[in-house]
Amino acid sequence: MNIATTTPSVFDAGLPVIEYHDGHNPDEAHQLIGELRQRAPIVIGPHGPEVLTYDLARTVLRDPRFRVPPGLGLAAQGITSGPLWDRVSTGLLSLDGADHHRLRRLVSKAFTPPATTRLRSTIIDVITELVDPLVSIGRCDVVRDIARPYPIPIICALLGAPREDWQLFSAWTDDIFKIFSWNLANDGPDILRAWDELDAYLDAMVAQRRHRLSEDLISELIRAEDDGDRLTQEELLMLAAVLLTAGTDTTRNQLAASVQALCEHPDQWTLLGEHPELAMKAVEETMRHSPVVFGAMRVATEDVKLDGLVIPAGTLIGANTGAANRDPDVYDQPDRLDITRDGAPAMLTFGGGVHYCLGSHLARLELAEALSVITRRMPNPRRTGPAPWKPLTGMSGPTSLSIEFDIRR
Repeated sequence: MNIATTTPSVFDAGLPVIEYHDGHNPDEAHQLIGELRQRAPIVIGPHGPEVLTYDLARTVLRDPRFRVPPGLGLAAQGITSGPLWDRVSTGLLSLDGADHHRLRRLVSKAFTPPATTRLRSTIIDVITELVDPLVSIGRCDVVRDIARPYPIPIICALLGAPREDWQLFSAWTDDIFKIFSWNLANDGPDILRAWDELDAYLDAMVAQRRHRLSEDLISELIRAEDDGDRLTQEELLMLAAVLLTAGTDTTRNQLAASVQALCEHPDQWTLLGEHPELAMKAVEETMRHSPVVFGAMRVATEDVKLDGLVIPAGTLIGANTGAANRDPDVYDQPDRLDITRDGAPAMLTFGGGVHYCLGSHLARLELAEALSVITRRMPNPRRTGPAPWKPLTGMSGPTSLSIEFDIRR
């Protein structure tokens, strides 16, 4: 029996409509989400239904009947062909099934915990160099002075690129990440130009590494082999570009958001500063409490029954992980920031299922080391101005975060 004929469609159920996406205040968004979740676990968002509970979000992320939209949602902006579509639709983040499994299997060895741990000294050096000139001043803009420049030298070290080229990578990443801006009519040319320049740079790096392998990611991708299967040149360039862009803007924004969350909870800031062994827990808790990505889009490959409603085949559906991370049925006092929280389910900010973030180990390490250094060396922080956030539709996070802190004598 066809479930669509026996179960009401999600579009015919009179569900609440969520309209927080143009706001710049995540606290207001969480308040609205909480009110709507009490009315219904599924709501209608600007691009389709969104699930607001932990269990439903986890289901959407893990159920193979929901796949990543081809082209990462470019079709929703009217782009279904052309050079930008070709670029995005063949990338790792857009693939599913056997193609995705093959590429992920080949590249995953470069992102195991031991593989990322070897970057620890680089990570500590970078965050220390950024913080050193600030501690004697007693004030800074966390976004401008720390979060924005922080991840690029680390990604350069990961790829094996010269550290002095970090500004090139930063500019390319800024433009390529405009894919998620929902303004592709204007941003498309900048995205393609940056991507072409990045490809040319990486192509030269790959050619050099083929003659002299090293211990960097490019060399690991060249070495990657599974039962005789190897990455093609095009796949290698694509993966390097994906890992660069995915590992840059997310870390920048999440570090700023995590620092803001701790700053607004000074007891937690002090606790972490005095107990750096809590750094990994602080990463988990701040990413649960103040994520910079509120959700992941999927598309139903067939009619799927979800919480008594049918999600019709072809429907774009959002797994609202920001809402899931504050589900009161899963987290005790979900609006409270507590870096000693124990026994809670894993936050969903890194996603779930086959598309769980490949670079999660590196991201955790980068955030943990940065938060540990910042809270230890910048005691008693006070915000000195507003901290507006970018729209919550795509990659969000504070656009500025000005703070003062005590100068250690």
